[in-house]
Amino acid sequence: MDGAPVEPPEDEPGELVDPRAIDLVLRVGDLLLASGESTERINEAMLSLAQAFELPRCEVQVTFTALQISVHPGQGAMPVTAARTVRRRTPAFWRLAELHSLVQESSIGMLELDDAHKRLAEIKHGRAPYPPWLLVVCFGLIAAAAAVLVGGGPLVATTAFVATVLGDRAAAALARRGIAEFFQLAVASAIAAGAAVLVIAAGNPNRASTIVTGAILALLPGRPLVASIQDGITGNMVNAGARLLEVFFLISAIVAGLGVMVYAAVHFGVDIDVRHLPEFPAFLSPIAVLAAAGVSLTFAVCLVVPRSVLAPAAVGGGLIWILYVLLLGWGVKPVLASAISAVVIGTLGSFYAGRRHAPALPYVVPAISPLLPGTLLYRGMVEINTGSPEAGMLSLVAALSVGLALGAGVNLGSELVRAFQRVGLSASGRWARPAARRTRGF
Repeated sequence: MDGAPVEPPEDEPGELVDPRAIDLVLRVGDLLLASGESTERINEAMLSLAQAFELPRCEVQVTFTALQISVHPGQGAMPVTAARTVRRRTPAFWRLAELHSLVQESSIGMLELDDAHKRLAEIKHGRAPYPPWLLVVCFGLIAAAAAVLVGGGPLVATTAFVATVLGDRAAAALARRGIAEFFQLAVASAIAAGAAVLVIAAGNPNRASTIVTGAILALLPGRPLVASIQDGITGNMVNAGARLLEVFFLISAIVAGLGVMVYAAVHFGVDIDVRHLPEFPAFLSPIAVLAAAGVSLTFAVCLVVPRSVLAPAAVGGGLIWILYVLLLGWGVKPVLASAISAVVIGTLGSFYAGRRHAPALPYVVPAISPLLPGTLLYRGMVEINTGSPEAGMLSLVAALSVGLALGAGVNLGSELVRAFQRVGLSASGRWARPAARRTRGF
């Protein structure tokens, strides 16, 4: 009859949902987002937990700084919606492995809800595998190893280490006073450039570029770059745009600090000349390979990866350098060589992470760090401030192209692994992405 009430299906659940399950899903997603995980993996983890603890018709939404979950019990019961805002994001890749392990164990019934909450509290309040002072030292060692990678010796490496640590401590002091991260990075890069200016003024211009190149590489945002491109490739356009904008501002801060210091040096008559800048070295030697491995190893420590990841990260850094130099020797252009090397590393890293039932980011992000374009950024700023603005802009565009090639290459490697796996982390795999077969771009 017209106007008669429609009875809901008998199999629709009408019981009230457990608020503790909703809280668990939100808190796990919160910690994953704050620790540096990509949007797609956070979605998969939250939905897996929702299914494990029987939250009916659960939908999750993850943005750059916020999470939302909505549950529809059915049978006329009111939907339940909850949200959390992430105000601080600090790389802590060791937490990613622990959180994904929690999700996997919950999904196969090994953890009850109360046990999952206790496990989450242990992860949240657990101690990092490295003391704070080691993170500071390794931040400086990134610059030292990178300086050796681009041709510097022990004195150059030591100078780069000192300049980078001073810049980091200055940035930390600004952070304690509530100064925005943009200005923290600008000050840190200016201090690095200032060390190079002092070296030039002392009559050693060839050493200056290797010092500042190492310091810049330590500041470059490799992790947000990889995550932003991964979000874009997987269809999370809002988050991809936000992350790319974050990368843009971080690089702009580095460029601004460099530009101010180089401009001041030129203005006061310091002989900064583009002829003193070395081309990006392309040679294979035990020292270069070890320096590349050292860059990745110390980068991994600064990202606070699990200790078991340190050795694979170092191997990945040495391998990507060998691949890159071999490709250049075969006549491949630097941008394409960077992309191909990153594809290989992304494939191997994702495959190895899958075999260990661990997230891939801790393995692949440190491995690409030796190819981050520190030299090109410094070259661009010197060219702009010494009367060659066109060449400077081309150098900055080349630096951006190399960075995007690295991010896209790593994610392409991950996609190749995904295409041939049945299941993966947190119910991922080739069948877990229906949006990929949606519109084919139309």
